[in-house]
Amino acid sequence: MVQNFHLPPAGFGPGSQSGADETLDYMEMPQGMRTYAPHLPEADATEAAAALALLDEIAAAAERVAAGGAAESFDLAGLQSRDRALLAEVMGEGEVSVKIRGIPAVAAQESVFAGVWVLNGSGIDRIEVAPVPSLARERAFEPVRAGGGQAAPKPAGLASAPAILVELLDRSAAFGPDAALHVINLTLLPHSEADLVWLDAALGEGAVTILSRGYGNCRIGATATRGIWRVQFFNSMDTLILDTFEVTGMPEVAVAADEDLADSASRIRSVIEAIR
Repeated sequence: MVQNFHLPPAGFGPGSQSGADETLDYMEMPQGMRTYAPHLPEADATEAAAALALLDEIAAAAERVAAGGAAESFDLAGLQSRDRALLAEVMGEGEVSVKIRGIPAVAAQESVFAGVWVLNGSGIDRIEVAPVPSLARERAFEPVRAGGGQAAPKPAGLASAPAILVELLDRSAAFGPDAALHVINLTLLPHSEADLVWLDAALGEGAVTILSRGYGNCRIGATATRGIWRVQFFNSMDTLILDTFEVTGMPEVAVAADEDLADSASRIRSVIEAIR
């Protein structure tokens, strides 16, 4: 039987009571979002002329790359220690880091300027201006652990993985520079732990791992199967909230947009002017 609906009495409920302090008490918003904050290093322009000249070249390169130009690199091996120190302070550490396995192994860290990367490895000491480091594109699907494909031993408890693998391998076979992005959202599909284990064995592990830190984290891993990436998003509590496979040259979330590169050029020039 439906009961009669009664309005609450006047003066009842949140916000109805007056008090000495009537300031609204808002819920605290999530913390941890990384944003750009300008930092002006203390430096003598005459003592760090080489670093400032290099920053000027990097800004010009960012403009060219933003306009559709090819990636540009700048070797840091010949810089004096004071110039390196200033450059390191200006570059800082941005949201995206890249691990590239192989010979040589390379660590790439995005600076606070989107699309400006600091690369280090055996015989590699440079800054690259690019939407994403060139080596990350070149080496992505080189196998660190080869995939077994359909022949990978099937564990008990498989559900949707065989159908998912057929779709992924079909898209991989058709993958090319002009191929459209294809996404399989595991979060929306019924699957078991055995499915994930078998897909990992079937696709293998590629040479590139990318971590993008913003509000929460995004972990991107290349498989050893051409064009296929695993892209996982975690919230600020490190809970997996979106789990996908992407068939693409490079997942969009890891790529600095043209607008970001143009903005980086402007911000680098602002830092140069402030130091001078």
